[in-house]
Amino acid sequence: MAQDIIPIELGLPQGDLVTLWAPRWREDGEEWEAFLGDEEDLYAFPDAAHLAAFVRTAEQHDLIDHPAWSVVPALNVPELIPDDDHSYDLVGVPELVAEEPDSWTIGELAEIVGIVRSLADVCELDEVHEVLDACEGFSLLEQGRLPFTGREGERLWTDLSEAVSEKWDTVLDAIDGLVTVPDVDAAVLEQTAEELAAFHEESAEAEAGVDAEDDDLDTVEDADTAADSDAEEEDGPVGFWAEVGIDPIKIITGDNEYFTLRCYLDDEPIFLGSDGEIDVFSSEKALARALADGKEFADTDLAEVSTWDEVLAKATAGELEIDVDTENTYVLAGLDEDLAEGIDSIDPTQLELAVELVTDAADWAGDDSVATALSTSESLGWLVSFVLRPDPTRLAPSAPFDTEQAAWRKLVESLENRFRTH
Repeated sequence: MAQDIIPIELGLPQGDLVTLWAPRWREDGEEWEAFLGDEEDLYAFPDAAHLAAFVRTAEQHDLIDHPAWSVVPALNVPELIPDDDHSYDLVGVPELVAEEPDSWTIGELAEIVGIVRSLADVCELDEVHEVLDACEGFSLLEQGRLPFTGREGERLWTDLSEAVSEKWDTVLDAIDGLVTVPDVDAAVLEQTAEELAAFHEESAEAEAGVDAEDDDLDTVEDADTAADSDAEEEDGPVGFWAEVGIDPIKIITGDNEYFTLRCYLDDEPIFLGSDGEIDVFSSEKALARALADGKEFADTDLAEVSTWDEVLAKATAGELEIDVDTENTYVLAGLDEDLAEGIDSIDPTQLELAVELVTDAADWAGDDSVATALSTSESLGWLVSFVLRPDPTRLAPSAPFDTEQAAWRKLVESLENRFRTH
């Protein structure tokens, strides 16, 4: 599988530099990973214009034999500007670990450590591996906030912060020492610099236009908002399920349809179920009948929701109707086949809903495998990110997509293994 070549930005002691990274790909039965460079040198540039000038003219470097390289020299300059998901501020790590270990901080740190490990692997930086392997916390960042909660979690975060304070300079020096800024053809650079300047000018004009439109619409929007608020106050919540804050959901797999309930409490998903298993039913009526016998769900995680008794009371009275909104209908059937065919065959709305479901179920069960598989450093995560957040400056994923299809099927299988069918 030929993974894409991705523009990235590295925040290093000598400045913010852009280069290219080829995440893991498989070729001739072997797995590879590479960065733009030559032998022991890592090539990096002050901006996308210099990078573009280099890739359009260079004839010798470590990515020249990559299966997707032929696409790169034809890219325009904006397509070589790293996006926010691939900008890694290595210099800012000490400041980052001084913060509280919330989800945002840990997520950003995990991405930085991930690219540092890749650099250490590809460039054989033993001293970097020694720093990262000496502290357990570095290896737990991909699991999110959970390992850093409680007394033991506080100890892990403290140890990680101390390791950064004492040894992060070793990491920075090792990577900074690899960097070489190659000379580029002056005539080509003049052309790419003009392309970059034109892009920035167009972006600034577009932003200014949006700001002006926003100013013009402020009064109208305020009036509309007030009117909507008045209407909401008159109408009240729409339907019983909106009142109790719990949603019936429908899940369509290859040969089956399942119905269950889910809500969000403090933005955390909670399903009808317990111990990581979701109670699912073959029809709306079957779910309603089961809810009428409230004893069956005495231990469900939904019992901690304050309105749960209202649901049971209405079900016991025979008045509960299971109405599933379109936005709570999750169609998993056929999505694996669409993934295998490529991005043009994938329905973004279907994919977004499916990702929401598998992610919610895993988060509720305390399973980090889904978050790992959907991270942008993994081939499936990169494909999903490209479909759901299209960006003309990003390289399109390239076929074949066998690995992505297999990874998605594994996520769906894990979800179905959580079903407790009634």
